[in-house]
Amino acid sequence: MESLGYLLSGFGEALTWANLLYCLIGVSLGMFIGVLPGLGPTAGTALLLPLTFALEPISAIIMLSGIYYGSMYGGTITSVLINTPGEAASLITCFDGHPLAKQGRAGVALGVSAIGSFLGGCVSIIGLVLIGPALARVALQFGPPEFFALVFMGMALLLGLMGKSLIKGGISALFGLTLAFIGMDQSTGALRFTFDQTHLMSGIDFISVAMGLFGLSELFLNAESQMGANAQKPPKVSGLFPKRDEWKPTMKSIGRGSILGFFIGLIPGTNSVIPTILSYSMEKKLAKDPSRFGNGAVEGVAGPETANNSYSGGALIPLFTLGIPSSPTIAVLLGAFVMHGLTPGPTLFQKEPDFVWAVIASMFIGNVMLLFMNLPMANLWAKITMIPFRLLFPIIIMIILVGTYSLNNSLFDVGAMLIFGIIGYFLKKADFPLAPIILAFVLGELLEQTLLQSLTIFEGNFFGFFIRPISGTILVIAIIAIVITMISSLKNKRLVTEDVEM
Repeated sequence: MESLGYLLSGFGEALTWANLLYCLIGVSLGMFIGVLPGLGPTAGTALLLPLTFALEPISAIIMLSGIYYGSMYGGTITSVLINTPGEAASLITCFDGHPLAKQGRAGVALGVSAIGSFLGGCVSIIGLVLIGPALARVALQFGPPEFFALVFMGMALLLGLMGKSLIKGGISALFGLTLAFIGMDQSTGALRFTFDQTHLMSGIDFISVAMGLFGLSELFLNAESQMGANAQKPPKVSGLFPKRDEWKPTMKSIGRGSILGFFIGLIPGTNSVIPTILSYSMEKKLAKDPSRFGNGAVEGVAGPETANNSYSGGALIPLFTLGIPSSPTIAVLLGAFVMHGLTPGPTLFQKEPDFVWAVIASMFIGNVMLLFMNLPMANLWAKITMIPFRLLFPIIIMIILVGTYSLNNSLFDVGAMLIFGIIGYFLKKADFPLAPIILAFVLGELLEQTLLQSLTIFEGNFFGFFIRPISGTILVIAIIAIVITMISSLKNKRLVTEDVEM
């Protein structure tokens, strides 16, 4: 009941004209980012961070959250209509969404995905309301050892984002940790990796890293592949609802996707691709006729799209309650929190209840906005895919440059952002995953801080972590996850080698 009272007060704040406007701007920009092939929620959120610099914290995070879950909706449209996923999580939607479009049922694919996304988003937000405060109260009992164990587990689960090569992923994670250690040591005051540059004494600005690695590098890659390409004309959308006999299996898929996506969102180190893949596999196994999948099965669109959007709400729980980002996009949101003077974690619900519940309430409102923006306006969003990239590229570049400079009025930040954009471009070309870099960069400072505090408590005895039941249990789980991942990677490498030899 206490949470319900806080939520109602949050609606009072979120329903002000200013916050409604910022929510609408956020979800609209998110849809636009999602519709543009290749950008996705991480790059889009990073690119649009400068727009929130002058806003109040509540309005800024409402807008950025809208961009985050709005881009999840938008990626569906290009997947269905032109077989081009707007972001990675929408790749699975291409399997059955585009065949439905070829059959003249593009409206059905977009309709069930919009309904599923809305319901999945609402389920995850309800979960956030119910679980968030309780988890925050439990987390208040945590000390430095427990937080170190949680951060270490988050780092261990980064192995799931390592891509095809564990070695390349490990190099990316170490690079991110190195970036996190640049600047003044908090415990001793020693300068590390500054090379006598005063700009580096306080470390590298998160915005420069995020906008360069994710935003600018993605623009470079898109410029390389799309600059001279002609836009594909999407088919016309009509008939937004499935047949009568398709409603029952579709709603079951939506229900399963909602639960699956929400719980995967709670796990640090995951991303939105995982629940969509698992949901599609589950729906195919449970189907009476699995052969329909890949040829236009409505459940093959409804389940993954629901899981995708349900994941986005679940992923906010570790951020709000523990201050730990569970995905690259959430890491960008964490940077936005810090930029606006907020500290995500167990005390956020106590110290900033107005902020927390206003953001949660705005997510309900944003999901309603997106439902109405998707169902009747699908044809309008589809036309955006026909805007030539050569017109968008210079506009977005100017926004990035001005936004980065305006953060600290520093050309050094602009130069750092450009350097990280070039680094990100070449890392992507070499198939190095970028997600471990940004997550390790964000978690690195907290990892070091909690480790030093814990070792002070244990008087230098590292095994003290295993004496405390919570930290010991979490560390054992993290170590098991590392071992399993390494064994699985070695087995896959051996199988690939044997196939090549044969």
